[in-house]
Amino acid sequence: MTDRLKGKRALITAAGQGIGRATAEMFIAEGAEVFASDVNTDLLAGLDCETLMIDARNDSSVQAGVATAKPDVLFNCAGFVHHGNALDATDADWDFGFDLNVRSMFRTIRTALPGMIERGGGSIVNMSSACSSVIGAPNRFIYGTTKAAVIGLTKSVAVDYIKQGIRCNAICPGTVESPSWHDRVKALGEELGSYDTALEQFVSRQPMGRVATAREIASLVTYLASDESGFTTGHPHVIDGGWSGQ
Repeated sequence: MTDRLKGKRALITAAGQGIGRATAEMFIAEGAEVFASDVNTDLLAGLDCETLMIDARNDSSVQAGVATAKPDVLFNCAGFVHHGNALDATDADWDFGFDLNVRSMFRTIRTALPGMIERGGGSIVNMSSACSSVIGAPNRFIYGTTKAAVIGLTKSVAVDYIKQGIRCNAICPGTVESPSWHDRVKALGEELGSYDTALEQFVSRQPMGRVATAREIASLVTYLASDESGFTTGHPHVIDGGWSGQ
């Protein structure tokens, strides 16, 4: 590693598994002082950094976590994937999806921004998805809608605070191997009557013939967090194995 993040304090939400954990590990290796958070702190075991319990859906929890971390880098990774179309969606699912996938970022950003501005700048990286305003995916109505909103949120923050040294970008992955993805494959397998059929359905939409690793996505997050991307802000960065390019 190259110490690209040396001297930076980084706060990560949903750092217990998947992309969040891979990013925490890479940030640590790149020299950042990492504050890895999750609503389930048991998942943070084994990380060589300070760990925090942050419920991204709770204002007080977010405020306490940001006050401890005082981040120069904020990676908003918390989120949930709802299955179903517009007729399947309930008001409760819609409200939960927007609260966790979008409003949680509003909570962390508005809490972290004043300190970033006072310290002369910062980098915010938001978890969006290729399934958003980039491309539609079957049975991802609530999820795709919320992730499109994340792109709008990202662009707005970027343009409003560019003069204060704040950069804000979104990453838009395709399908990524993670514990939560395996859970979705199993659930679809039960619905279709075959795990292998479900797995093929997920993999077949990736032109590369495989899903991404969490580490591949973490590499992009690390770049956007580092000064190497100092001229980059306000963009959705698609990393989807060619899915949206078909």
